[in-house]
Formats: sequence, C-alpha cells, structure tokens
Amino acid sequence: MYIGIDLGGTNIKAALVDKGHLVKKLSTACPASESEVIVIETLCGLITELINKQVTGIGAGIPSVLDREKGIVYNAANIPSWQEVHLKEILENRFQVKVMLNNDSNCFALGVSTCGEGKAFADMVGITLGTGVGAGVIVNHKLYNGKNTGVGEIGSLPYLDSDYEHYCSSTFFPKFFGKSGKELSELAIENDIMALQAWDEFGKHMGNLIKATMYCYDPEAIFLGGSIAKAFDYFKDSMWKCIQEFPYPASTAQLKVQPSTLEDAALLGAAMLCDE
Repeated sequence: MYIGIDLGGTNIKAALVDKGHLVKKLSTACPASESEVIVIETLCGLITELINKQVTGIGAGIPSVLDREKGIVYNAANIPSWQEVHLKEILENRFQVKVMLNNDSNCFALGVSTCGEGKAFADMVGITLGTGVGAGVIVNHKLYNGKNTGVGEIGSLPYLDSDYEHYCSSTFFPKFFGKSGKELSELAIENDIMALQAWDEFGKHMGNLIKATMYCYDPEAIFLGGSIAKAFDYFKDSMWKCIQEFPYPASTAQLKVQPSTLEDAALLGAAMLCDE
C-alpha cells in the first residue's frame, strides 16, 4: 500500500492507493505564498492522516524538475519558496518509509499507463493541458525520466512567435478570444460561432503539438489530461485534419489520440512511482 501526492500551487492532494486502486483521497489548499516550511508541514499533515502500518512507500508528483535519485526539488512552479527542497530526505526521516519523487506530468503519464487506458500500449505519451502544457513519456511500459525528470517538456518547444504552451494551454483563449476555455465550452454547446471558431483554431495548434510529439517519440498513443481535455469533442476534428499532414502516413494511421477518462491519474501515478 502506498501514498500518492499531487502537489500544485493551488491544491495539495494525497491518496491512499492499494494495488493501483484509490482507497481514500484528501485535498487541501496549498499555502503557496508562505514559507518552504509551512508548505512542507501542510503536505505532512495530509500524509499523517493517511499513513498506517501497511504503507510501505510515498510517491509525489511535483511541478518542477528535480534530482530524482537524491529527491531534491528545484524551483517548483507557483510555489516561490521552493527553490531547493530536499523533500525525499525530509519525508523519509519523518515517516520512515521510502519516498519517490517525479515531475507531475510524468506521474500523469505513469498513472494512465499503469492504471488506465494506457495499459494496452507499450509506447505512449501523456499530455496535460491546463494553465501550462506538460507531458510524460512511457517507453516499453516504463516511465522515461531523463537526467532531471525533464523529458517531455514539449510545451516549451519554439512555435510561431512563442512556444507551444502559449497556444495549447488555457492562456490561449483569453489572449486571442477574450474568454476562458470554460466559457467557450459552454458557448460551444449552444453552437456559438465565435466559440466554435476558437476551438477550431485551438485544434490546429494542438495538431501541430501532436506532430511535434510524433517526431520526438513516435508513440502508439497519446492521452490528454487536464481541464482542456474535457472539451476534446470541440477541437478533435481540426486537430486530426492537421495531424494528417504528418509526412509518415503509417505513423498517423496507427496513432491513437484521446482524453484519458482515468480520474486522479496523477495521484495514482505518483503512488506507482514506489513500484519502480
């Protein structure tokens, strides 16, 4: 039995996970503007509520690059005080179980691969679409980490006048259409022309992001997560039209791209880090 942690600048989530199944989940606001110690104590409070004698490991997904072997977190996104946190050492000393850390998008991909739709695919990519764009890469059913867990930062690849994150995250909609993705989803239900145009344009950018992912990793499947993935039906057609321009038709023909339906994939994936 493991504890999985999903640390974010808005919320900290923790769950008790047994053999890939979520048993109990807790969530609390992250005191992101407070000191390093206060954020750590908030995290430890959730772990304390969940831990029992059957727990043999704690896995945590962090919005950051980090030293996976030493368990040092560097420059956590949206948590300014977390510039260098020796989290593995802190948690292992406090709870006396092994602790595994990784990037939060990597945990999403691992969760989908081990507990969700990704089980059927040896080589897949999980892409998270929210306030940013993150990705995790699975090779032969195993998470590919790179040196600093930074594999899959495709959102930072140059694209048009900026990068893919600029055009494939939630920041795209208010910048170019003056409304949030949520508002445009609601309008699209009513067949609002401007909303449908926004999602069509977004789909073209997503298609280019998918093609970049194919060039990099040549996956069998790509699973989407995050709030924007819920609007998949509104951008999938223009996305696929763009993907068809990929120069290797055999790769396009076998590719699966779909939103993951696995709830709490990042939490489950964080827990499954303990199986590595």
